[in-house]
Amino acid sequence: LVVFDRYIVRDVLPPSYFRNIDNHVRDGGALLLAAGPEFASDRSLYSTGLSKSLPGEPTGKVIEQGYRPRITGTGRRHPVTAELTASDEGSERWGRWFRQIETVPRGGVELMKGVGDRSLLLLDRIGKGRIAQMNSDHIWLWARGYEGGGPQGELLRRLSHWLMKEPDLEEEKLSASVRGGRLEVSRRSLDPSHPEVTVTAPSGETGTLTLKEEKIGVGRATLPITEAGVYRVEDGEKTAFAAAGALNPKEYSDLRTTEDRLRPVTTATGGGTLWLGDGKPQFRRVHPGRDMAGRGWMGLQENRAFAVTGVAETPLMPGLLLLALLLSVLGMAWWREGH
Repeated sequence: LVVFDRYIVRDVLPPSYFRNIDNHVRDGGALLLAAGPEFASDRSLYSTGLSKSLPGEPTGKVIEQGYRPRITGTGRRHPVTAELTASDEGSERWGRWFRQIETVPRGGVELMKGVGDRSLLLLDRIGKGRIAQMNSDHIWLWARGYEGGGPQGELLRRLSHWLMKEPDLEEEKLSASVRGGRLEVSRRSLDPSHPEVTVTAPSGETGTLTLKEEKIGVGRATLPITEAGVYRVEDGEKTAFAAAGALNPKEYSDLRTTEDRLRPVTTATGGGTLWLGDGKPQFRRVHPGRDMAGRGWMGLQENRAFAVTGVAETPLMPGLLLLALLLSVLGMAWWREGH
């Protein structure tokens, strides 16, 4: 995770450095930008190779007036900002901030707004990586408890964990679990509509399940468990699994390696048991009725269960031709020796 906190371009880092950071993010890295007044100046990070990846473009205007950060409708569904407040109407009574950098959103999603519904917190995915852009440098006021403060620590914790691809903070997530004899399916999504999910029972029988949004951004449904085994849940894009039944089946009750289980079979067939820990055994052919195993060796019974029904011989070439060829070779050798 690369963090720029009120960074001013002073020509200390070469342009290739910023291009490398851009490539790093696109290849799966992460970038967090906390913008101050410098972001609206001619020494902004937006004037570097990072401009094509940042989700918000500065207009050059710095707004300095009091305002309370507000979570957007999308932000109430997004795991980074969901449930940061108990309010259902978006009127958080958090402490005010007093500066915001005006930007024009170019991509991603808006999770928080500030003065005049201007974008305050933007999140975006670039290639395989992720970017977060905070268009203010006054979040420290929450940490100081100004006017009651706000969830500064929790917001930054979730933000950094989302950037580092924490599975529990994925915007689109399908999960399944078994509790109290019922299959519980949960689906988080930024889309208000939840599609029906397909449930495949251990026997292969399939059915559909309709999810009901119990809280903003999360739809849930339950299904009685009728079979033991692994249930598969799909929504068309995501897949989840849940195991029902005994967590410790009989097959796993005793995993100790022993020859006692095979002894009746080896005794009845005249065989034996050898341990690879004592060395690799030799394999021999033995006649029927003989011992099939011994100290350090195992026998493969030679039944000789075959019958010869005929023999056919085919010469490689006629005898006279072979004799002529042989005489030619001897003549060539004698000629070479004479010359």
